[in-house]
Amino acid sequence: MINKNTLKIAIFFLFTFNMLISNYSVFAETLGKIAAVVEDDVILEQELNQEVATISQRIQASKTQMPPEYVLRKQVLEKLVIDKLQRQLAEKAGINVTEEMLNNSAADIAQRNNMSLQQFREELQHQGISYKSFLDNMRNEIIINQLRGREIGGRIKVTDREVDHYMETQGQISNDTAVQYHLGHILIAVKEAASATEIQKAQNKADKLVNNLRAGQDFTQAAISESEDDNALKGGDLGWRTINDIPTLFTDKVSKMRLNEVSDPIRSPSGFHIIKMLDIKGLNSDHMITKTKVRHILVKTNELIDDDEAKKRLLALKARIIDGDDFASLARAHSDDKGSAIKGGSLDWVGPDDLVKPFEEAMGKLEINQISEPVQTQFGWHLIQVLDRKNKDDSLEHKRNNVRDAIRKRKIEEETELWMRRLRDEAYVEIYP
Repeated sequence: MINKNTLKIAIFFLFTFNMLISNYSVFAETLGKIAAVVEDDVILEQELNQEVATISQRIQASKTQMPPEYVLRKQVLEKLVIDKLQRQLAEKAGINVTEEMLNNSAADIAQRNNMSLQQFREELQHQGISYKSFLDNMRNEIIINQLRGREIGGRIKVTDREVDHYMETQGQISNDTAVQYHLGHILIAVKEAASATEIQKAQNKADKLVNNLRAGQDFTQAAISESEDDNALKGGDLGWRTINDIPTLFTDKVSKMRLNEVSDPIRSPSGFHIIKMLDIKGLNSDHMITKTKVRHILVKTNELIDDDEAKKRLLALKARIIDGDDFASLARAHSDDKGSAIKGGSLDWVGPDDLVKPFEEAMGKLEINQISEPVQTQFGWHLIQVLDRKNKDDSLEHKRNNVRDAIRKRKIEEETELWMRRLRDEAYVEIYP
């Protein structure tokens, strides 16, 4: 015979179990179908569908043949997985983007396109993109870029010796012409701990793809369908690059490739790379800059000196200089920029982008020996005088800086590719059919 207490307990657990099952069903229905589990988070089918629709629009707008839907969904899901892993890592690192940062970035983009923010929002709407969706994507990009900067950028160093070595061994480009290359790229990825069988399988796939591309297969569509790198959904387009901007792994190949040529597979720790020469053009590499010899007097604002008072003081000093007082002496006595004050206000010779924009713009409008009206920057209010100007061939220094930037960019690209593959390979990811 069943004890009454035992029966009560059984009924209680049965009722509780039914409640849990019922609640889970409601929760699952509310949540929506899961496309993938990524560590302790999920990607919903709805998210995947929205991203597939967005990228489909982009592909159609570029007039590229659409890959099969199952291929596109696989590529888009992989992109969402990588993004999710990076966002999780960024959250753990405390990286965040405020609404103010986001709105300022949107305003900058609008300004660069010669639009007001309202006009920019209307243009997005005209293209079928909601402003909220645009901001969400931009937030995601900013967070991921900050994460990569922290995880990778800080470790990348470029020494003078590396710059010298590059210029001696690979930088032998004519002083008159620098070539730019428009490149397409496909990566057939290989895990770091891949077996010999897996590596051979990837190489066979890369070899077959090269043969198909040389036989006329569309490169953009192949990249969207087959490539396993960050540019896959852009059709593998790496954009225009000089030889300095191309990963070391590809430089020897690229410099010898003809227009529309497809390279043999190139092995790297990430897998097998396929490069296509989409276009080539030459650019004049002479780099003439204008150097300006300038001096200034700075008055900073504070609790006692507001903007009006700062301008009033500078106008009084300007009147004294016009009446014959020495600019340098007045700078030593009155300038709040102590570093230049001891040199009579002199900033010596400066080039483009050496100074803040409002100062540089005002300086550029002055004739030799002319004294400006008070000019405001984030440092305070300035009285500016241009003493001289000269044109200088900055080609060598400019080239060194470009080489340094290119080496750094190349190192970051190579390290980022490895870092992302490692992040993906080491993560717990479960794809649902």
